Amino acid sequence: MIRLLIAAPSAVVRAGLEALASSSPELEVVGSFPDLASADDLHPDVILAALPLEELAPPADGRAPALVVLTSESQPSWTQEALRFGVRAVLPRDASPAGILAAVEAAASGLAVLDPRVLDQLLSSTAPAHASAEVSTLSAREMEVLRMMAEGAANKIIAWKLNISEHTAKFHVASIMAKLGASSRTEAVSIGIRKGLVLL
Repeated sequence: MIRLLIAAPSAVVRAGLEALASSSPELEVVGSFPDLASADDLHPDVILAALPLEELAPPADGRAPALVVLTSESQPSWTQEALRFGVRAVLPRDASPAGILAAVEAAASGLAVLDPRVLDQLLSSTAPAHASAEVSTLSAREMEVLRMMAEGAANKIIAWKLNISEHTAKFHVASIMAKLGASSRTEAVSIGIRKGLVLL
């Protein structure tokens, strides 16, 4: 069970996030506040917040819960600062319910999650020179598939998430492996991580 703390100044937003969290058997909401000032001693595993970055100091109880942030910011510089701050997931405020739940679960497992649009901007603005060829070679859809491969998703799951056939998903995986010179899915993910194509 993932212990989840919700923080947002809007009571309507908090109520919506609470209802969403209650729909998942994997989550337990341990608190819901307009800010994090009252969050001490609750020991959450994940904080789901719609707060400015400067207000995201975690509870002062010695723990470091994973931070999942819903934001209207879309600049790569803001996302970079958020990641340096320790945020594990950055999603747009209009993220889908399924996307939010997936991000919370991924963050609890130690993974980083970024909206594909934000990640594309971040890669294009910060990718090292040695990764530029791979970034330009992989299509946007292949980048999505590679990120899902890094999460351990099988072809059937990739197909379902992207609303494509399993055959098409298999084709994308094969194309990624060929372009990266990998002999297996694991090697493709390892190369992607090493070259900055996948953030963990």
